[in-house]
Amino acid sequence: MSDRRHDRLARHPTPGVRNALRHWPDAKGPLRVAFNYACIVIARHSPSLRLKVALYRLLGMTVGDGVSFGLEATPDVFFPELLAVEDDAIVGYDATLLCHEFLQDEYRTGEIVVGERAMIGAGAVVLPGVTIGRDAQVAANSLVVEDVPPETTVAGVPAEELERDDRD
Repeated sequence: MSDRRHDRLARHPTPGVRNALRHWPDAKGPLRVAFNYACIVIARHSPSLRLKVALYRLLGMTVGDGVSFGLEATPDVFFPELLAVEDDAIVGYDATLLCHEFLQDEYRTGEIVVGERAMIGAGAVVLPGVTIGRDAQVAANSLVVEDVPPETTVAGVPAEELERDDRD
């Protein structure tokens, strides 16, 4: 496996001169996207963690035990089956986990893995192909464009590792 997120993405060229987003019905059937969207809207607004997890598993997401999704958290609508959120992880309020990106001449897909006990802060965005390590933390409003090592805190746009104070 490559260390670069871009190397782990599947590329899907689209025909013609129009941008790739215009071809979204070729990427995933419209009825499936509508079903995914309906489930995600219900889950985003529900305060019930059990309902959220049940709906996300119904969509094909891998969701571990004890996972918590904050209100308005948004998993990928097109490819929720590419998302894995491991035991006791937290996806904060209004965080977005994108397993796809539409570009001009292609769209790309990639798995996102949120490790055990990892935390993604409010309003953060995680791009396709990223792994958030065990016990890692992503600060609020950060843009995660590369993997986050275990037990590491990142912040910013793009997210970068915060300096550690190693004094005990």
